[in-house]
Amino acid sequence: MPVVSIMGAPNVGKSSLFNRIARLNIAITSHISSTTRDINARVIKLNNTELVLQDTGGLDDKVSIIGEDITANSLEAGLKSDLILYIIDGQKIALDEDIKTFRKLSQKVPSLLVVNKVDSDKIALEALNETGFSAFGVDFINISVAHNRGISKLLDLIESSLAKFEKANKKKPNSIDSTKTNTTSNIASDTKLQTTLDELDFLDYLKEDEDLDVSQEDTKEFIEPSEIKIAIIGKVNVGKSSLLNALTLKNRSLVSPMAGTTIDPVDEVISYEDKSIRFIDTAGIRRKGKIEGIEKYALMRTKEMLKDAHIALLVLDGSEPLSEQDEKISSLASEAALGVIVVINKWDKRQTSYEDFMKEYRYKFRFLEYAPAITLSALTHKRVENLKPMILEVFKNFCFRFKTSALNEIVRKALIKHPLPSDHGRMVKIYYATQYGVMPPQISLSMNIPEALHFSYKRYLVNTLRREASFEGVPILIESRSRNKLANEDDSKE
Repeated sequence: MPVVSIMGAPNVGKSSLFNRIARLNIAITSHISSTTRDINARVIKLNNTELVLQDTGGLDDKVSIIGEDITANSLEAGLKSDLILYIIDGQKIALDEDIKTFRKLSQKVPSLLVVNKVDSDKIALEALNETGFSAFGVDFINISVAHNRGISKLLDLIESSLAKFEKANKKKPNSIDSTKTNTTSNIASDTKLQTTLDELDFLDYLKEDEDLDVSQEDTKEFIEPSEIKIAIIGKVNVGKSSLLNALTLKNRSLVSPMAGTTIDPVDEVISYEDKSIRFIDTAGIRRKGKIEGIEKYALMRTKEMLKDAHIALLVLDGSEPLSEQDEKISSLASEAALGVIVVINKWDKRQTSYEDFMKEYRYKFRFLEYAPAITLSALTHKRVENLKPMILEVFKNFCFRFKTSALNEIVRKALIKHPLPSDHGRMVKIYYATQYGVMPPQISLSMNIPEALHFSYKRYLVNTLRREASFEGVPILIESRSRNKLANEDDSKE
């Protein structure tokens, strides 16, 4: 599959063009230089041509650690491409740096010169006669991403250029670069999560308590997702990007001592034990009062990514005391009802003993008592491999489904051990329980007075279920429903 990279100086509209072509609002765009820092990639289809489209960070010669890293990362990705779209600003004069960079790249990789921000015919005429773009020595195409001008023509040009280069490469069978194959194989197109929610026919159970038949088992099969999606979350500078690189054994995400290096979510797919696992490195989250500029967009994008994830790796810094911000970030995983694994990174730089650190952790993160924790060092890769089997185990629990008869037997024993308290003198009953969903496990209780189910009794039932089955790392959602209401709802559908 061919790889097409969008390249150019900062603030010329690369991410906007990427979003436009991919028809997704993936890359964060802003007027701030170096908004894009990592490589964004998606599989797209242009008519009959399937390709990998890459959005790269701005090529900048400014002296800074992060600027050098972005440029090096972008150049490496571009040189492994089959086609480069080199973007320049049509409202500015041609820059010597752009001309020099474009010529060097085009000697290595077929390249198209794309002049963006040509919002009118007047600007197009100026681009042709006054801005000096003829100095590039090649034909160029005018577009305006903001006004959707010239985009269709550009897409046709991309497709025809790839077809031309493919035909030329067929004459050189030995010229295939294996690194391109590796890049393509690690990028999968976005697929919506496919879940079968096995909802039982409640009318079958609307009988007297003593006639309740809980022996029938679920008949519909749960369709497991083809890909396990893992979101890496945490505050700034806890080592999320280093963890991604260590898990994938690639320098996929930029690593820098500068806080807030990762802005766009960066994802990479690996294969482990016949499972496809997609890791998503999200932007570090600061305290609300410290969030500046484009970081507020990064926070919004992180929350959106969590909605589509299955498991969150909550990364904590083992070299410093736990903070209130760590606790607040962990609540994002709870809000999204994700599986959770706590990763205590930088353990090679710890300042306290394991016992003291875990004592503080258990005190501050009591609400995550169900989540397994692991200490490791993303920098030295120590114990990083131990994290992968933990992910598979938590995902298995995330998809766990009770047999109806077994679930009701557990609830029955729980009721005998601790009966439900009455509600202002009224007897509260649970008629039956059923698991109506997975990822995470979701259980419904049919009751005569559903609003009388106190949160403390829910917690008691959750703890009982955890003792009976392996639910390490995942939340269990319990809701109470009225039996009569369910019957009426079902009648209304007929």
